[in-house]
Amino acid sequence: MCTDQLRRFSVCSSVLALCAALGAAGPLQAAPEIQTWQSASGARVLFVASPELPMVDVSLIFDAGSARDGERSGLASMTADMLTQGAGDWDADAIAARLEAVGAKLGASADRDMTTVSLRTLTRQPAMDTAVETLATLVSTPAFADADLERERRNRLIALRQDEESPRTVGQKALYRKIFGSHPYGADPSGTPETVAQIAREDLVAFHRRHYTGANALVAIVGALDRPQAEALADRITAGLPMGERPAPLPGVSDLDAAVTEQIVFPSSQTTVMAGQPGMRRGDPDYFTLYVGNHILGGSGLVSLLMEEIREKRGLSYSTYSYFLPMAQPGPFLMGLQTKNDQAVQAREVMLDTLRRFIASGPSEAELTAAKKNITGGFPLRIASNSDIVRYLAVIGFYDLPLDYLDRFTDRIDAVTAEQIKDAFSRRLDPDRLAIVVVGGGTEQAARAGGEG
Repeated sequence: MCTDQLRRFSVCSSVLALCAALGAAGPLQAAPEIQTWQSASGARVLFVASPELPMVDVSLIFDAGSARDGERSGLASMTADMLTQGAGDWDADAIAARLEAVGAKLGASADRDMTTVSLRTLTRQPAMDTAVETLATLVSTPAFADADLERERRNRLIALRQDEESPRTVGQKALYRKIFGSHPYGADPSGTPETVAQIAREDLVAFHRRHYTGANALVAIVGALDRPQAEALADRITAGLPMGERPAPLPGVSDLDAAVTEQIVFPSSQTTVMAGQPGMRRGDPDYFTLYVGNHILGGSGLVSLLMEEIREKRGLSYSTYSYFLPMAQPGPFLMGLQTKNDQAVQAREVMLDTLRRFIASGPSEAELTAAKKNITGGFPLRIASNSDIVRYLAVIGFYDLPLDYLDRFTDRIDAVTAEQIKDAFSRRLDPDRLAIVVVGGGTEQAARAGGEG
């Protein structure tokens, strides 16, 4: 969107803003009851009643992420971006004006697995009717006008040029290519200047026709509705979608055969070091074990092992991290830091040595106890608002996780043992088969930080 449209989309009525503030400050709730059914269009629906505030959050999720781009990298995200540029009889300004008038917020985005179109609106009328009609029209009859496409293309090309000025973004894109190779996950969702330049209106229309269907949709609803009202809402949102069918599952992800390294010279006083390899998928049997283990290793901020070794003991970096990003197929396990050019070699070795020690020894009981308390103690805050819950519903529904996922979350965390963490990390991660990307410094320094010489 252009700047004035973004500004208009971000404006909410004072009533909606007050409701959101009250929701954030309200009492923490237990794991919500999830109801599910299939809409008349074939979409799966997940619903949580939340009557405390007169508002509703809706997410419409399609199996239409960038992994479905094919040869036109960036197609899924361009299709999502174009939804708000015109639909039915409305242009972008008319869409923005409709939403602004009723204090509703609507957005669309695509990651590697999915496209998500989200709406937040008050349940009072005529606000809700206007907002829901807008959402339904955007997903069913987008215009994909040529003039809008050219404007979005220009904006995307500018954004891609700006990406080249960020060493972390440059490094992350390169690391995904190293980890996933020719697998669809290896391509960046934003595309490349070459592929974005090739995307035509016909590509958008075909992608929309193939993937924006009832059978390929999930509707997540959280708000002040009862079951019949939620059913009517889901049917209305998806009524204009053809039944269609789901696409075939994505291909599997192969493990790396050996370590791979890439050094990218970048004019900066800091060097960015990133490492990774295929990790786990959503619903993986090792999910909770790896999740707790990584919280100890590098996912818990200042109290993680990586922060202790790299920042606190040696002052090599202001921050460092590690995380698993589970997806439909195994997503990446990633580690990273940024440090002074002349410290890059040392920082890289400390990061990898810390990983090796953790794989070999696992966590101490004290570390495990602290991690469990931190995760379970903070869990209520993660489901304290409607927007939090609707995001969980999207994950639960899209990845076909059990409906009691939230109910059992803390129990599953508490059940993890130190021995299980050691076993899972030794089976799932291999420090000798990491993809490593180093961005920054001079040619010689980058090569040394990458392990070459």
